[in-house]
Amino acid sequence: MIKQIISAAFAATLAMGSAQAADPSDWPSVLEEAKGQTVYWHAWGGEPRINDYIAWAGRQLKERHGVDVVHVKVSDTGAVVSQVLAEKTAGVTDKGAVDLIWINGENFAAMKREGLLLSESWANKLPNFKYVDVAGKPTVINDFTVATDGLEAPWGMAQLVFFYDTAVTKEVPKSMSALLEWSKANPGRFSYPQPPDYIGTTFLKQALYELVADPAVLQSPAADADFAAVTEPLFAYLDKLHPNLWRTARTFPKNTAHLRQLLADSELDIAFAFNPSAASNAIANNELPDTVRSFVLDKGTIGNTHFVAIPFNSGVKAGAMVLADFLMSPEAQLRKQDPTVWGDPTVLDVTSTPDADRDMFNKLELGIATLKPDQLGTVLPEPHPSWMVELEKAWLSRYGV
Repeated sequence: MIKQIISAAFAATLAMGSAQAADPSDWPSVLEEAKGQTVYWHAWGGEPRINDYIAWAGRQLKERHGVDVVHVKVSDTGAVVSQVLAEKTAGVTDKGAVDLIWINGENFAAMKREGLLLSESWANKLPNFKYVDVAGKPTVINDFTVATDGLEAPWGMAQLVFFYDTAVTKEVPKSMSALLEWSKANPGRFSYPQPPDYIGTTFLKQALYELVADPAVLQSPAADADFAAVTEPLFAYLDKLHPNLWRTARTFPKNTAHLRQLLADSELDIAFAFNPSAASNAIANNELPDTVRSFVLDKGTIGNTHFVAIPFNSGVKAGAMVLADFLMSPEAQLRKQDPTVWGDPTVLDVTSTPDADRDMFNKLELGIATLKPDQLGTVLPEPHPSWMVELEKAWLSRYGV
């Protein structure tokens, strides 16, 4: 019995030592510990070009650091959060199924609240974090109003943009009220993905921003407001909009890729995405004609940052950190911003990067359909994550198909 207790204590000590070894302030030790590890990265798998980018990143980790990366393709990040929570409830404190998760918004808030993340501040200690534009892009440390506290590493920026084919559509609506009138004049030529699809819920939040009496209320938890009263204008608006949507809202597009396909097939006249380079990327990949152009709304569109985070019970925290750090590197960020690859805007302050990288960023052609930074207009901050949850519930209760 005593021998068993000693063995258990020794094993616990080894485990504790392993956890402490993944200290990003001692980067050579992290790199050494990461060798031979396999990182199971749970990330959205609904876009082929993003999947290809993740595969490229995995190859780089293998070649440079001896780290294997397995992309676990997910369609619902919330299900991954539930999986980690179930492991914590079951007492699985090491070697969990999830080593890195692509995350932001409500899912990050939930993991932080439930203690499901690596508790030590680590992301802001990674070597490449020094290039992150904290001053110019404050959402890299503030996720849907929730402070990241170094618990997740930024790896991409996003802003809602709309796009259309100039060869077909001559004038586009620049506000939600104008969109309603446009849809009446062009029935069946617009739609949005069904919530809880992320881009579909973003459309609801975008509309709410314009229709709510005081947008400031969205920066506080939904529970602090009269949800029914605040959202009444939104659902009154949707009641008027839906009869004019594609297939009269009897069914909705699945996601951004489906929206883009419907535009390409001339079933829709306007599509949208959470990426300013989405249209240029699609043109570069022969998915849309080169007459497609982007636009934003006059009062601004929602923007945010997306991140990667390490669950508390990952057994390969060192490997996960090495991957997160690589994703923030100028090389990886430059490739990701290339519209022929992905077109995802960088989280970096390009002026702070080494001269060679800065020159390459400055020479990068963002594509004929990508708006310049000064054309993107006002970036609206994401509402508190609780609004997303409550909006999805209310929408499904009212319109679920």
